[in-house]
Amino acid sequence: MSRERHNEHDRTHTMTDHNHHDECGHSHREASDSRGVSRRRILGATATAVAATGGLAGCLSGGDGSGEAPEPVTLDESDSCDVCGMVVPNHPGPTSEIFYADEEPAGHANPARFDSTWEAFQFDFARQDDGWSREAFYVTDYSAVDYEVFEDGGDTLVSTHPEADAFAEAESVTFVVGSEVVGAMGRDLLGFGGESDAEAFQSEYGGDLAEFGDIDESTVASLGM
Repeated sequence: MSRERHNEHDRTHTMTDHNHHDECGHSHREASDSRGVSRRRILGATATAVAATGGLAGCLSGGDGSGEAPEPVTLDESDSCDVCGMVVPNHPGPTSEIFYADEEPAGHANPARFDSTWEAFQFDFARQDDGWSREAFYVTDYSAVDYEVFEDGGDTLVSTHPEADAFAEAESVTFVVGSEVVGAMGRDLLGFGGESDAEAFQSEYGGDLAEFGDIDESTVASLGM
């Protein structure tokens, strides 16, 4: 079971928040790159999760089951969310990316990229309805990173990790859904490669536990700001 450790060297930088609304009508937070009003780390079966994640990236089958899935890529400041348009690494919270066979999501090369997990699910539900073939769906694996939970402006936020080695296949994680810890687009789904890590996070911050197959459009509709 994961345990919380308080870092004794809290940083003094602050975050600047701006309220916006995306095309779906959700308000969202824009934050500067500074982090650390308060810093917490929950560590658990991290080494095991990292090893498992590394193996999954190269061996999962593609959308048609005939080949390897594309590997995750690092998202940088040239990458904006395909739902709300915000620059992905400039904002707190979980990130996601999805690869589609023979498609250009939002008019650009794969992957589709998102600054929240619920937006990724929303995007994917719509593309599945259009008959697109999904090759890989990656989400931040908070068991595989040294993340921070911190307070800012009355909100409890979690750090973002858009590096390639921070992603795990969405079907391999346990999600904490709708906890008090929010990301760039409000309440979200936080994925953990270690089930015990997800349970520890839920115990401290609330929310529900769910697997990939449990997430449907009503789950997504309940999230956000």
